[in-house]
Amino acid sequence: MPTTVQDMLAAANAAVPRISGAEAKALQESGQAVFIDLREPAEIAASGKVPGALAIPRGLLEFRVDPHSPQRDPNLAKPVVVTYCASGGRAALAGKVLQELGYADVRNLGGFKDWVEAGGTVEKA
Repeated sequence: MPTTVQDMLAAANAAVPRISGAEAKALQESGQAVFIDLREPAEIAASGKVPGALAIPRGLLEFRVDPHSPQRDPNLAKPVVVTYCASGGRAALAGKVLQELGYADVRNLGGFKDWVEAGGTVEKA
């Protein structure tokens, strides 16, 4: 039987810890985490993003985070990687991919709204 998207999301959610907006804020304040915004550019332009987050659309993730890629951002060397998107689905799937690529500490914030509701500041494009 083929794998469904629901199966993939369940596996990703089981593998990548989900964190609260408050936990994400603490990680950002500590300077130990890099945030990846997986939304499309139009989504980010409409609402802003976590300050300093790398804007990497989900479709480009593997190419931009591969440790052997010349396109890899040096900020990805931070010990913690936090993913987020609009509602958490893309963030969960991306988190699992990051683990498969060797990133040891990956966490899923869920949706950008979780950051905003926790009082996180917003960087406008």
